[in-house]
Amino acid sequence: MSLVTDQVRRLDAYLDRFPVLSEEPSEAESSNSEEHTQHGFAITDRAAARRLDRLLLISQSLSTTNSSRPLLSATHIRELLLESEIPEVGKPRDYVTSKSLYEDEVEWLLVSKAAVQLHGVVLNTLLDRIIPLNDDIWYWDDVLNSYTYSSLYAIQTSPWRFGAWSMDIYHESMARIRTASATDSAGHLINSAHEGLTQQWRQFYGIVSDSIRERSFSNIQRKALSPVAFCRTEARRKQAQLKKLREITACGLGVLMSEGLQFSQDDDKINVFDANDLKGTVERSVALLDMVLKEVSNTGTSITDFEEKVFLGVESDTELSIHAEDANEPRRPAVLGRRLLHIIDQVLPQHQRQMSLLVKHSGRPSPLVRYWLPGVAAMVSSTTILRILVNRKAEILNWIADFGVTVRDFWFNWVVEPTTKVIQTIRHDKSSEIAIMSRDSLRADRESLERMVVDFATDKPHFADVNTSSLTQEQISAIRTKVAQGDVTPVLKAFEQDLRSPFMGAVRGDLVRSLLIQVQKTKVDLEVAMTGIDALLKSQELVFGFVGLTPGVLVSIGVFQYLRNVFGSRSGQRKTKKSTRAVRVMRNIDRVLSEARPTENSNILSYKDHGLLLCEVHVLRSLAGKLMPHDIRRDFLEDLSDLEKMKGIDVQAKALNRLRWAYAKWLQ
Repeated sequence: MSLVTDQVRRLDAYLDRFPVLSEEPSEAESSNSEEHTQHGFAITDRAAARRLDRLLLISQSLSTTNSSRPLLSATHIRELLLESEIPEVGKPRDYVTSKSLYEDEVEWLLVSKAAVQLHGVVLNTLLDRIIPLNDDIWYWDDVLNSYTYSSLYAIQTSPWRFGAWSMDIYHESMARIRTASATDSAGHLINSAHEGLTQQWRQFYGIVSDSIRERSFSNIQRKALSPVAFCRTEARRKQAQLKKLREITACGLGVLMSEGLQFSQDDDKINVFDANDLKGTVERSVALLDMVLKEVSNTGTSITDFEEKVFLGVESDTELSIHAEDANEPRRPAVLGRRLLHIIDQVLPQHQRQMSLLVKHSGRPSPLVRYWLPGVAAMVSSTTILRILVNRKAEILNWIADFGVTVRDFWFNWVVEPTTKVIQTIRHDKSSEIAIMSRDSLRADRESLERMVVDFATDKPHFADVNTSSLTQEQISAIRTKVAQGDVTPVLKAFEQDLRSPFMGAVRGDLVRSLLIQVQKTKVDLEVAMTGIDALLKSQELVFGFVGLTPGVLVSIGVFQYLRNVFGSRSGQRKTKKSTRAVRVMRNIDRVLSEARPTENSNILSYKDHGLLLCEVHVLRSLAGKLMPHDIRRDFLEDLSDLEKMKGIDVQAKALNRLRWAYAKWLQ
């Protein structure tokens, strides 16, 4: 909820508290109406009742509780005033003299609500004008604080400055030609008509040269200063004008917030005297709106002169009831209604036009001025760029196609497929188990080794440490058991014996046979080791699946975050920017309170400082809804209300300090 919305709702709620506005007309008033009807008025009691119903409906349309949008536009307010026909009262055909007191009070209620709504429109207009001025002032700060920006500004505005200089030369030359033609005699004109074209051109060239020479002498500053220095002087002048316009507009905002529609809203009981005071307050507030809108765009006056003109204009306003012969005459709502229409139709549009002209003259240059140079460069290079694109059309299409294939392959090979494998591992899918060797390979090789060793021991029983010439089944089973445990002692004994005479062992002994058995033993040992590794891998299969998925997921997340930052909502960055802006607004509020010059009789802010403070509070209100939860925002707005009210600089400084430490979590 904005600052203006709160203000308008409070004022509208105060108007709804008057009990006299809800009373029915008395019997005396009814008989008075009947008496007027008998004297020949064309209106009847039924027609008056219909008019009252229409006025009450229009008053409801002007209320803040009529819709979700409490503030009405100036056009809507104008339509409702015209529909009520109150501004038309006063013509001979009207029945204004036959109005009852109740009807007069309803008209006052309607125009008062219209004045409250127009008060909100004007406040929003001033706020909408002040806040963008800060951006223009900061733009000129950048131009003045950097020589690079000053040079860039000089280049950007050079065509327009050259055009203005050329137009000045043209107008001055044409004025010289017209002056010379008017002073020449008729005979001289006849002789000049017979002169050749070369002589006429020479005279025209001389006039233009004299104009350029005199123009150059008149602009000594342009010759004494460089183009960049001249542009810096111009930027400094425009910045000063914008600051003056901001101060005067802020002063007008402070005057309207402090002096406009100031009802005694603290009283619970309201009587007839309060109703009379309300009417006078509404009239003075409307006059104050009129004077502020007329004087706020005059940057040639000081703040003190502006305040004096506004208040003096309100006091001397001839349309106020205090200057009328009969302050209670029934035409007063019509006068106030016509003045509201005058403000909507003439004063407010004229103020907006004047403010737009001032901002256009002193504000930052238009986008056409700031971006004409890159635009021209783009236009000049557009043909070259287009030719390059046409000549490399096939290559560009291939690049795009290859890029699409690469993205697709990366997605399926490094994201989809590893994810599928991880899911299969979690579900204990047999097809997903890791295996670095065949499952039956170790069993077949081990049985083959057992047969080799048993056959060797059977053929050479003396190597098996037995005393018999043949092996029994128990001894063969024992040898098998030892071979399963990796013990091939009979083969090793034969190998050791044959190594004593290797050549004879290879020819006549069992060296080759024992050696080949040991090769099989080595193969079995290797497969046992591989089986252990395989078991280890199977126990960590899920870990390896996530390791294989991690690179694709990380790359995908990085690309997604980049695209989100470039093309997405950037909610996190926007929240950070809003927090940074909120801190800057708090800094501006602190600066306003620190540099404020209180009035002489009280320790309250001046109208200018109050207006500047309200602008910053308005911005802070808009940021609070996006930075804080609902319950915290309610407390924040309550403390912010203490800051914006005219309770004294000390109270406002304490409120600002409370805002800093109580809501630092959301404002950092």
